[in-house]
Amino acid sequence: MMFSTMIKNRTAVFASLIAVSCMNETPIELAPLTEQKSKAIIEMDGMKFRDLNGNGALDPYEDSRVDTEERITDLIGQMSIAEKVGMMWIPGTGVSGTGDPMSTKEVEGPAARMPSIGATMTGKEIRHFNVWSLPTDLTLVANWYNSVQLLAEESRLGIPVTIASDPRHHFSENIFSVAATQFTQFCEMPGFAAIGDENLVREFAEVVRKEYLAVGIRESLHPQIDLATEPRWSRINGNFSEDAELTARLVKPYIEGLQSDMNNGVACMTKHFPGGGPQKKGLDPHFAFQEGQIYPGDNFDYHLIPFEAAFEANTSAIMPYYGIPTDQTEENVAMAFNKVIITELLRGKYAYDGVVCTDWGLITDVNFGPVVWPARAWGVEHLSGLERVERIIEVGCDQFGGENRTELLIELVEEEKISEARLDESVRRILRQKFALGLFDNPFIDETVVNNVVGAAKDLGLATQQRSMTLLKNEATLPLAQNSLKVYAKNMDSATVAQYATVVSNPEEADVAIIRLNTPWVPVDTKNFFAAGFHHGDLDFKGEEKEEILALLEKVPTVVDLYLDRPAVVPEISEQAAALIANFGASDQSVCEVLFGNTAPEGKLPFELPSSMQAVEEQKADLPYDSKDPLYEFGFGLSYPE
Repeated sequence: MMFSTMIKNRTAVFASLIAVSCMNETPIELAPLTEQKSKAIIEMDGMKFRDLNGNGALDPYEDSRVDTEERITDLIGQMSIAEKVGMMWIPGTGVSGTGDPMSTKEVEGPAARMPSIGATMTGKEIRHFNVWSLPTDLTLVANWYNSVQLLAEESRLGIPVTIASDPRHHFSENIFSVAATQFTQFCEMPGFAAIGDENLVREFAEVVRKEYLAVGIRESLHPQIDLATEPRWSRINGNFSEDAELTARLVKPYIEGLQSDMNNGVACMTKHFPGGGPQKKGLDPHFAFQEGQIYPGDNFDYHLIPFEAAFEANTSAIMPYYGIPTDQTEENVAMAFNKVIITELLRGKYAYDGVVCTDWGLITDVNFGPVVWPARAWGVEHLSGLERVERIIEVGCDQFGGENRTELLIELVEEEKISEARLDESVRRILRQKFALGLFDNPFIDETVVNNVVGAAKDLGLATQQRSMTLLKNEATLPLAQNSLKVYAKNMDSATVAQYATVVSNPEEADVAIIRLNTPWVPVDTKNFFAAGFHHGDLDFKGEEKEEILALLEKVPTVVDLYLDRPAVVPEISEQAAALIANFGASDQSVCEVLFGNTAPEGKLPFELPSSMQAVEEQKADLPYDSKDPLYEFGFGLSYPE
């Protein structure tokens, strides 16, 4: 049957297939078992099975009653080299609002310049994708996802697709954390560490799981459990904390809540092994201007503690980072090329047998017009693309993130530089994940439930924004008296503040001012638009911006609300503010709810706030809470007066 005909018959088919799920008594939450549509159905012992390879017989890999390892062995035995190789790549893709996986129409962002997901599936046998931009209407995403699985069924063996995603449930839009404009909106991960409630983290993860399932996302490219020991690092907003024990305590309910029993779950790709926090000067190794991952405090093992908790929680996959563990191993080469890191530490010491997927773009340079973004092959830049692929496989990785260069791996097998048996090791791990997720028995989702599921936990999301706020200074100012003050508001929506107080247009008329500030940052490389979005650089306010802030603090008692996507350096602001409170991703409404006393801040700092940039520069990148005389220590947080 042609794919276009399959799409036309979709509505009737899905209605009939939901009934089939009741017969088999193996329903998946939000994704009822569906009968395959283009090949014959096999009935046996009162059950219906999909004939994925179309041979008219029930093969072991098609039979949900058979042991998973036997199913995998059977399937691997039927796969060609090209099909095996295709399993080992996870490129980016975009969602076509037309629902047609062969189309790039209405795909937004960088994915619009790439081949359609359908072209990559049929041309390269790839069955794992990282979805980037999504249409505003998430029912279109669900429709597209089912269309992708329909197309996968038309392949020789009917191997289903796994869709993965970076975080989509947080307040602000920073690197690798897409603003939650459609999904339930929570604080960022340091906010959960500020609250420190394991049950809340589990509840959050369960919301993410249900909302991901509703649109077909079955693998999370998170949690990120690096430690924020170098306060200038640009990815701290994705971490929990600089404290290894706190991070370890919270990562377990995160993974358990997302993965659930796997058949109802979302596989977690935990990152970035063995901990990406101690970057020299905080410069991120996505880019050639990075200066290495350093351990001046001889504290390498400290950064492994959260990963040990992730292993205990049976994380489905691990992603190594780009950085070079400077002088920690035999060779100063990046993690995914590093035999000591992958073979000896991850596969050896920790006996990890889940999927190991490289971070994105280790093989191929990216051209941005006149600017070339080099592949992140730090330490092995001299190797060809072919040699990089060989090295990554040899050290024990299974998948190549952000790449689709299947021809390189096929060439290595044909030249007998990589054995088919070695391919089988990685393919087995990847297939084990797909079988655990139930994708071979049920890759489809119910398109009618999306709007009932996504965004349904709004109150919980708002609660995390508010509870995580951390009170650092309070000169008998907070909470503010509601409906009785004249307030001057800066960097806030005046209409929102007007729900709580009388808003005035200049500070001289005000009883109190409220100003919202973001932790400072400076673009490092503006020629590369991607690099320009990373929050690098100094953490203190400077020049005219600082003078304007301090001038306001001198005119009127001022409440300063500070967004901490990295630790800020604010000694003068702290000294002159009437009150200083931190947030980790919060709307103006949430901030007002706390400032005006409708709810109380509960947060404790998940990382210290240094007293000066000199203290930042003198501390050791791999040690937690070690800056000299911090302005506010790790774990600090005040309560409102009773």
